[in-house]
Amino acid sequence: MGARPIAFDAWLAARVQHVETVLDQLLPEAAVVPQTLHQAMRYAVMGGGKRVRAVLVYAAGEASMPAGTAVSAQEIALDHVAAAVELIHGYSLVHDDLPCMDDDALRRGRPTVHVRFGEAVAMLAGDALQPLAFDLLSQMPVAPALIVQATQILARAAGSLGMAGGQAIDCESVGVALTGEQLQVMHGMKTGAMLEASVVLGGVVAGASSTVRQRLEDYAAAIGLAFQVVDDILDVTSDTATLGKTAGKDAAVDKPTYVSVIGLERSRELLESLRLRAHEALLPLGPASHRLAEIADYIVGRDR
Repeated sequence: MGARPIAFDAWLAARVQHVETVLDQLLPEAAVVPQTLHQAMRYAVMGGGKRVRAVLVYAAGEASMPAGTAVSAQEIALDHVAAAVELIHGYSLVHDDLPCMDDDALRRGRPTVHVRFGEAVAMLAGDALQPLAFDLLSQMPVAPALIVQATQILARAAGSLGMAGGQAIDCESVGVALTGEQLQVMHGMKTGAMLEASVVLGGVVAGASSTVRQRLEDYAAAIGLAFQVVDDILDVTSDTATLGKTAGKDAAVDKPTYVSVIGLERSRELLESLRLRAHEALLPLGPASHRLAEIADYIVGRDR
């Protein structure tokens, strides 16, 4: 009889703790010159958070690793990918909170980086976190072709056709009445692209076949959109203490959201349809994908 699988909550907690350790080891030490910049980088990344992108990397790796694979090199590679996506996410939050963008003073329940260290240091911290992410990918103990592929995936997800481009559309859309289709395009780039990249990167470095990768992409497209729908719902249904950031900010600055465009109930109906779509995409992958299915439920469950 095989060992009983670890409950999702325990698995999630263990993975989150693991990536915290990995990040602590891979980020420059705070005492290294320039100290203030390195302190700000660590403050930005080590300030808690759900680590959804990192756990997606690990879950996709579990779903993709061929039977009989020697896991040591893949585990190191997955650690580097998990850290890299969290560094990109951290840099995006630092810049997103700046006065020239969302001008937010609170993130993860504490002062944002520019409030704590000043705008110039915050800008530089974000600037430094981004290249560090690609440096980590270059050090993965996998075939050079996979390093190139992973670098391309992350760069495109973070760039003008992904996260940065989505943020540009978001900035241009304040006070503008977007259609549901336009909103989906914006969020697919701003939020979905990096979540999708996290899933695909986990698959790539773990040796996913083209068939498995297609299923991962279908799954990731669904949960990437679901994540943003939940955020939009929570912005109007939760409070600042619970969110760890300023609640009601989107409505206050007249930003288009799923709730403002299609309403709260239809947003929740969309959320459930995306959860089902994510589960359906995983069916051909069998039991190895059960963590990905659980993460889909976890993402949607943030609204409950």
